[in-house]
Amino acid sequence: MKSLISVKANWAGRIKAITFLLALIYSVLGFYWGLEPQLALKGEKLETSSAKIVGLETVSATIDIAETVLSKPGGYLYNDAFPPGVLMDNIPNWELGALVQLRDMVRTLRNNMSRSQSQSTENLNLVNAEGLFYFDNNSWILPSTEGEYKKGVKELKAYLNQLKDFEDQNTQFYARADNLTIWLSEVETRLGSLSQRLSASVGKRQLDVALAGDSAARQSTEATVEKTLKTPWLKIDDIFYEARGTTWALIHLLKAIETDFSEVLEKKNALVSLQQIIRELEPTQDTIWSPMILNGSGLGFLANHSLVMGSHISRANAAIIDLRRLLEDG
Repeated sequence: MKSLISVKANWAGRIKAITFLLALIYSVLGFYWGLEPQLALKGEKLETSSAKIVGLETVSATIDIAETVLSKPGGYLYNDAFPPGVLMDNIPNWELGALVQLRDMVRTLRNNMSRSQSQSTENLNLVNAEGLFYFDNNSWILPSTEGEYKKGVKELKAYLNQLKDFEDQNTQFYARADNLTIWLSEVETRLGSLSQRLSASVGKRQLDVALAGDSAARQSTEATVEKTLKTPWLKIDDIFYEARGTTWALIHLLKAIETDFSEVLEKKNALVSLQQIIRELEPTQDTIWSPMILNGSGLGFLANHSLVMGSHISRANAAIIDLRRLLEDG
């Protein structure tokens, strides 16, 4: 009887030791995998020629964003089915934010920046890339999200190699004001939604202005005149990190746009406007010193990280609206 009790005690001790060891390993991995990528991307420069390839920076930044999402510490985590990845939510939401900007840019590359006009032929590599990056971002296997996105990166690299081939006159990148305006319109919509979701962290009263300015406008169902929006407590950090990922990717894309569209921006006297947008977004990547995303009231004792993030994004969005008007009317 004593020997049986001793055996059970030994097994119980081993289970406790294994559990403690696994918890320690998962904690260390979770901390390492939870580190956000830094602002610097590798980019791509010409080494054999001083000639400037229009579109090189924008396409390279798009590729780098995709590769960073896939190859950062822990790899792609959004679809993880095992710990510690399945227990994490900050970095997966960061990935989602970066992915939205990646998808928007790939779609704009396919529909606008690689085409001379609406009746021109689409680039086949960009057609394939768009479909691959719009694959389900939460598929663990058969096929995996990572596998499809890696195929998308290969398609983007094929397009980039065609751009660098001076003898290939069929593959182009058109740095025109109208193309840039279309992409900025997409960015404006994304940032507007994010700023609203961030500001809802403390709750906000909002009037229905969907039909304002058009007496003949209609909508499918009636909406209440006034409603209160408030982000659920468990979703506050999710939206915050989605915003961090969005602005991280956007900063890189805007810096690439600054190079590829420099002549267009200078002609419209709008280069400094673009640079100011980048300045407004850069503080969104400042180090977070708090161990958790705080949700104090707007003028309360504790900080509210969501409102601070929303403030930076709102100012950047206002600057993007002004830049778009400059490009259209300047």
